[in-house]
Amino acid sequence: MEQLIPVNILVGDRNYRLKIKPEDEENLRKTMKLINNKLIEFKTHFAGKDMQDYIAMVLIWLATEQPSVVLSVENLEEVSSKLKNLQQLIEEAI
Repeated sequence: MEQLIPVNILVGDRNYRLKIKPEDEENLRKTMKLINNKLIEFKTHFAGKDMQDYIAMVLIWLATEQPSVVLSVENLEEVSSKLKNLQQLIEEAI
């Protein structure tokens, strides 16, 4: 059975307690920082009634931004693979 660790996260003005895999903690923390920074950005630039409005704006932003993030990760893996192939060809030529 996989070991889960408890973490506390803050979204807007509310705390949540989650149990996650230890290897996912860094990614979760980076994601939460991004979300909270976007919340602050939207609060300063747009009118809203309450935190729920701003959270909805961030969710929409994440949903529309996510495909480009996935594509850049796929591109990075493709470039890495090509570089490894080039390195192998150079080593064979030497």
